[in-house]
Amino acid sequence: MQRQSFITSAVLAAALLSLGASAWAEKLSVAATAVPHAELLEFVKPGLAKQGVELEVKVFTDYVQPNVQVAEKRLDANFFQHKPYLAEFNKGKGANLVAVAAVHVEPFGAYSAKHKSLAELPVGATVALPNDPSNGGRALVLLARAGVIKLKDINNILATPKDVVENSKKLKFREIEAATLPRILPQVDLALINTNYALEAKLNPAKDALAIEGAQSPYANILVARADKQHSEGIKKLAAALQTPEVKKFIETQYKGAVVPAF
Repeated sequence: MQRQSFITSAVLAAALLSLGASAWAEKLSVAATAVPHAELLEFVKPGLAKQGVELEVKVFTDYVQPNVQVAEKRLDANFFQHKPYLAEFNKGKGANLVAVAAVHVEPFGAYSAKHKSLAELPVGATVALPNDPSNGGRALVLLARAGVIKLKDINNILATPKDVVENSKKLKFREIEAATLPRILPQVDLALINTNYALEAKLNPAKDALAIEGAQSPYANILVARADKQHSEGIKKLAAALQTPEVKKFIETQYKGAVVPAF
């Protein structure tokens, strides 16, 4: 009888400990675009669970709501953007989101469904650019470095079509929401597409891009949190998890040069 009572007490104690551990686990809700950000978060999720961090990944298809929802405290963090984009958001919205950790670079590329090289672009060709300031400028800088156009300042990451000082092919620029660029690719001569959207559209940046940034690109994608959340144990553990040798190997194996580790 005493032995049965002891076993029952031990089982009950273990159950309570389990419930206690679950109750004290830190929950983190993180916004991400599908590829590669959400995939990387799902990769580190099991390891974080063992460290007491319950990770909830919310997938978004745009570049606006992930920041808005973190700023409004509906989500804890996000993972989809680079520092120039974050700086532009903070400035425009009066927000105070902070970069926590750099994880990878997605070399930005120029794609065409009609032409096999930039040299084949006809006079008056239509070129689609992302309509947000940082990525639009990034696209123009890439075209300038490829010799397609000339800019007032080739290092101006916030350049706009108004900053083009030489346009020998009389290219016509259309500014389009970044997420829709792969879908309109057949309708234009050239589209400058962020790698996460290119990958979702089954484009291989290493093979399909007519021009692409090098691995030295300064546009590292970052884990972002609110200032009041950046030093929480959960955010610290997530940042550390995203910068492990295992994640580096996963990036190199999974994306084969389309995504490059930034650590």
